[in-house]
Formats: sequence, structure tokens, C-alpha cells
Amino acid sequence: MLAQSSGINLLAAYGLIAHALIFGAAAALLPVGELRPRLGLVATALALFVGFAPILHSLFGAPSLTLLQLAILQLANRTPSPLGYRPALALLALAALLYPAALGWGASDPYAWGYQPWGLLAALALLAVALWWRRLDSWLLILAVDLAGYAGGLFVNLWDALFDPLLVLLAASVVVRRWLLRFIASGLR
Repeated sequence: MLAQSSGINLLAAYGLIAHALIFGAAAALLPVGELRPRLGLVATALALFVGFAPILHSLFGAPSLTLLQLAILQLANRTPSPLGYRPALALLALAALLYPAALGWGASDPYAWGYQPWGLLAALALLAVALWWRRLDSWLLILAVDLAGYAGGLFVNLWDALFDPLLVLLAASVVVRRWLLRFIASGLR
């Protein structure tokens, strides 16, 4: 009610807060030792008050709930991150299929499936069973929150709740970092 009376909708408010938390999580990656958690919190507050969060929101739109949850885990100093090499590769593979087709480089638009997502929900149910079977509780919780955000009406397209371009960039950085470390390690032998 308050968000509507002040002229800002729920998705915009979510986007601003989420981008502030993501900015804080990125700052918490800096190698400052024991100050990392404090730096993350200060950066989160600065992102809101100085204007970094609105800039990020205007450039990228509302981030996915997946990215927000990964940022919160980073701010909570949870290591290792659930976004390891294999999940990052899976996200990149999904993005490689989804984004070009959404731009018209194919016979169908899988992004449109997110508006009437019954088939997508069935696939996600299978994914949830696989996550439960492999005891990947962090990813199962992330998926559950994503689905709750979509079901609650925060996002009108299920794909938007699941992933976004910033998450794809994060996944690409995880993969490239791993490749670079392997390349450096192989050069030292």
C-alpha cells in the first residue's frame, strides 16, 4: 500500500533493494580480510543512498530472485557459494539457448513460455526432484524462492524470476576464472 501511494510499484522497489544488496555482495568480494562483511553492509547502504542501486536498476531492470539470493548468501559470508563451476556452466548453456531464440534467431521464442509456464513448471518439478535427490539443498531453496516470487506476482514471466543478464555475466565470470586458473596452473608445470 505504501509503495503504491508513493508512486513506486512493487517490482521497482524490489529492484532497487535487490541491486543495493547485489552491489554490497560485489563489494564483499574485495580482499579486505575481516572487514569483508562490514564492507558489504556499508556498500549496500551506499548503493541506496548515493544512487548506485537506481543506476543499476535503470540499466539492467529488476534482477532475478536467483541472483538476489546468491548476493544475500555472499553478504552472509556463506562459503562456498552455490554458484560453482557446474551450475555456472548449466546457466550459461540455458542462456545460450534462451537469449538468441528470444531475439528471433529461431522458430520459437522460449521466453514467451514464461508467461504460460505449465511446461516450464513441469521441467522445474523434475529439476527439483533431481536437486533433492543429489541433496543440493541450497539450490532447492533458491528454486523454491524463485517459484514463490513468481507465484506471488512479483514477476509476470517465470524466466525473469529464474535468471537475468547479470546472473549470466556472473556465471560467465565463474567459468572464465576456472579456465584461467587451470591455464595458469598448466603453465607452471
